[in-house]
Amino acid sequence: MATSLVIVESPAKANTLKKYLGKGFQVKASVGHVKDLPPKSLGVDVEHDFKPEYEIIKGKKKVLDEIKKLSSSVDKVYLAPDPDREGEAIAWHIYEDIKKKNKHVFRVLFNEITKKAVLEAINHPQSLNQDKYQAQQARRILDRLVGYQISPILWDKVRRGLSAGRVQSVSLRLVVDREREIQAFKSEEYWSIVARLSFEGKEFDAKLVQINGQKVEINTESEAKAILKALQGAPFLVASVVRKERHKNPLAPFITSKLQQDAAHKLGFTAKKTMTLAQMLYEGIELGEEGAHGLITYMRTDSTRLSEEAVSAVRQYISQKYGKEYLPSTPHVYKSQKAAQEAHEAIRPTSVEFPPEVVKPYLDKDLFRLYELIWNRFVACQMSQAVMDQTTLNIEAGKHLFRAYGQVIKFNGFLAVYQEEREEIQRKKGEEEREEDTEKLLPPVQEKDALTLQTLTPNQHFTEPPPRFSEASLVKSLEENGIGRPSTYAAILAAIQEREYVEKKENRFYSTELGQLVTDLLVKSFPEIMDVEFTAGMEEKLDLVEEGKVDWVKMLKDFYGPFSQALKKAKLHMRDVKKEEVKTEHICDKCGSPMVVKWGRRGKFLACSSYPECKNTKEVEISVTGKVEIQPQEVTDEKCDKCGNPLMVKQGRFGRFLACSKYPECKFTKSYTLGITCPTKDCGGDIVEKRSRGGKVFFSCSHYPKCTFATWYPPVKKPCPSCKAPFLVVKATKTQGTVHFCLNKECGYSEDIAA
Repeated sequence: MATSLVIVESPAKANTLKKYLGKGFQVKASVGHVKDLPPKSLGVDVEHDFKPEYEIIKGKKKVLDEIKKLSSSVDKVYLAPDPDREGEAIAWHIYEDIKKKNKHVFRVLFNEITKKAVLEAINHPQSLNQDKYQAQQARRILDRLVGYQISPILWDKVRRGLSAGRVQSVSLRLVVDREREIQAFKSEEYWSIVARLSFEGKEFDAKLVQINGQKVEINTESEAKAILKALQGAPFLVASVVRKERHKNPLAPFITSKLQQDAAHKLGFTAKKTMTLAQMLYEGIELGEEGAHGLITYMRTDSTRLSEEAVSAVRQYISQKYGKEYLPSTPHVYKSQKAAQEAHEAIRPTSVEFPPEVVKPYLDKDLFRLYELIWNRFVACQMSQAVMDQTTLNIEAGKHLFRAYGQVIKFNGFLAVYQEEREEIQRKKGEEEREEDTEKLLPPVQEKDALTLQTLTPNQHFTEPPPRFSEASLVKSLEENGIGRPSTYAAILAAIQEREYVEKKENRFYSTELGQLVTDLLVKSFPEIMDVEFTAGMEEKLDLVEEGKVDWVKMLKDFYGPFSQALKKAKLHMRDVKKEEVKTEHICDKCGSPMVVKWGRRGKFLACSSYPECKNTKEVEISVTGKVEIQPQEVTDEKCDKCGNPLMVKQGRFGRFLACSKYPECKFTKSYTLGITCPTKDCGGDIVEKRSRGGKVFFSCSHYPKCTFATWYPPVKKPCPSCKAPFLVVKATKTQGTVHFCLNKECGYSEDIAA
């Protein structure tokens, strides 16, 4: 009979622990939190020190009753949820219910689910951490005070179902501000001049960088032509050859945010998917006869610390696998962020006995790819520097100075295992892709050598706006601005999409009209809540609560005084979008009353001013000049299957469809197809036009959900001349403008629209 009870939050984690602990232990999963604030009321007594009114989460009473019953029948209870604030809250809520059943209740913490780590934790139990619990409680109450009290104002002023959040809303603001920055951006023309030179038969490129010792700036084609004219007949001579050895250090092992960014860059994973897969790797994977093993350490961490045991093991692995030249004389030590919890470790494999090739048969494709990424980053972080021989050639042509870079990897070091990703940057005037890091061999020239000019090419460029956020760059921005914590990033990104505030197209976040409206309303009424620095400051205060340096009640009082005043003002003075009606010159075709622009669930629409007597509405578009343009009714050549009258194109909630022109007498409808066959093999469906929840048009297969093909690009009924795909799409590019493009990734065919 079991004499000890171990409580964890996950069934998968429970199954792994059972195999480590033996017969004297019973392991029970709480399946996440067991208590929370009530879903239908504020649940916080703001008049009495913000006392929370916790209640058992729906469906968890049975689990909690079983835990209480088991607690009374064992000698000891070990609370073993995850080693973070949320885990501490789960432990405390369970403790409050079982402390009368059993007086021997302990908290156990382990950073990895391996037999050694688990037994070590059981043998050295701890007390519950009240400071950490109060930090979680303060965060939960803060989020409830903000979300539960601002959201109803948005329901009243805009539409029901909207939400605001202390961290969610300021994260949305980043996306909205970036969208407006892009819209306001004015591209500027600039030029560069590249000389194609040769020496002893080897050709290379050099770029014009200076004229008369001043940095070159060429704004127009005429300026570029004038420089070309001045260079006619000029000899190209090597002015200097600078050779130096560069050393490149490996990156630190993964913390949560960096794992999310790298998985987005390299694997195309969303933050949510990355964390779901990482949770599975942490909680335990069945490895055949080996049984269940936790393959990585805890995946919610902002610490780059590595245990001495892990470093020693990986150094031995590097020496055996790659050779002693790949092993630095001393281990690399990485500095963590200011707020990092050094009790935690970085995300790393739990054992070097499980390299990717060993566990691959037991992991599905995406689990393996993420594990391999974590493995490679960990191994690389303890490998030798990469060494490059870099050469810079300065070449004079009269008063003009050209420059060429060459680089050869002399020793690949950690690059044998792990390659970095380039940052996403805004291309500014006169700025080109850096060439210093490109592996390129230059000819063995010496100072004063004469070079032969092959060609001199002027290249036109345009400055680029900042890129829209991707999963990786938005996570990076949240991290840099101190918004939320790495463990919350996945939930933040999911929330702003689910609320229809942003949409993701081709892995880029676009703010919707609704997202921009809500952001503007909140910035005006709640400037502090929407301020990046204020939000970051609140996160720092929560960290101080966890460290026992700040009282959580005082922190909440300091926040709530000004916030409650802002709430009162917002209820009275926030712009009432629901009641707004913008007059237009259009007349209702049913009753003759003027039509007005109103705001609805899917954005702006045209409605009869005589509502509710007349309920006529129309789809509307607002031009860049602000003019209201009604979308015309389109009658097709197709006939109604029921009554034989013409079918008309109608716009519905989820896109265009065909409806009988005799509606409402005849209510026949059918899908609006483009007459283009779905490219999915053996599908047989047609491409139809649809509208997303945020109101954006996209194109998908008529056999959805059986077939999941979808694209944001408008299809064109024209087969690809290269790979014979059934259609091309219309795509806007930076270099060619708008083109016809093939969606087949292995093809990549594109052509001018006129082609």
